[in-house]
Amino acid sequence: MTSQAPDMKIFPDTPVRAPSAVPLDDAVLPFEVASLDLRGRLTRLGPALDDVLTKHDYPPPVGKLLGEAIVLATLLGSSLKFDGRFILQTQTDGPVSFLIVDFQAPDRLRAYARFDAQRLKDGQDSGALLGKGHLAMTIDQGPDMSRYQGLVALSGGSLEDAAHEYFLRSEQIPTRVRLAVGEEWRGGGEGPRHYWRAGGMLLQFLPKAPERARQADLHPGDAPEGILAHTVAEDDAWVEGQSLIATVEDVELIDPDLSGERLLYRLFHERGVRVFPPLPLRAKCSCSRNAVASMLASFAPGDRADMVKDGKVVVTCEFCSSVYEFTPQEAGVE
Repeated sequence: MTSQAPDMKIFPDTPVRAPSAVPLDDAVLPFEVASLDLRGRLTRLGPALDDVLTKHDYPPPVGKLLGEAIVLATLLGSSLKFDGRFILQTQTDGPVSFLIVDFQAPDRLRAYARFDAQRLKDGQDSGALLGKGHLAMTIDQGPDMSRYQGLVALSGGSLEDAAHEYFLRSEQIPTRVRLAVGEEWRGGGEGPRHYWRAGGMLLQFLPKAPERARQADLHPGDAPEGILAHTVAEDDAWVEGQSLIATVEDVELIDPDLSGERLLYRLFHERGVRVFPPLPLRAKCSCSRNAVASMLASFAPGDRADMVKDGKVVVTCEFCSSVYEFTPQEAGVE
């Protein structure tokens, strides 16, 4: 079924149609399973993800990890109802010490990873690549509004684990996330080469009666020995929702021949699923020559002078690898 937006009232005569067989990349597809009080979003990324990752020629494990972070950022950032920014960032002691994904509503993506190539080893999973540190998720509503930031400790788990911990502690909304990234080999005029693909799904339990979404209290930590942990029986609808999303395989999330609508139909057709208009995504950096010039102007004169090499100032954008060259005069060097 289709509707104009997830928060609009759905009438009984909403038209029913077969799920589209046409795959749509670089988009977020909101959906609803009303009979189970479930809302969710499905992300499929192709050319936009490939554009972001190939600009830096990341080693495959680093590219896969950054791809997961990009998918997670689109699942969370696409819910913004205003023209703001959602920034996902990790700082850890692992081989991949820094990740940042900048999602600017409604559709612009850029991302970057910093890593130590000498510490990369075969067989490392995302938890080993990240190590210990923290994940920060920031919502920036503009210069006239306060920022909101949520922090989650990373202790060797995956980004999926971190997302679940974030929603448990910060949002207190029963949530499950699935992330998948892979490489597709495709022929062309210059011979075969690989293309990055990714997909992800976020599922949330949002019943009208809030008591149905109650969760157990957080672990008491230093509570006296013998104190029983608080438990709450999960709602049957949420148990079913978790069971269904657990059946999603990585290959289904990234399959270029499987449309997002057909995947959702596979999962929820027995209960009935409504999909809403897709939200397009694109790889687009916000850097520009004027922005870089303004950044240079913020430095002290002595610092700008130190930037001059071979008679010019060269600045490379970490996100998109664009190179901007300035004469000393243009850079404000006296």
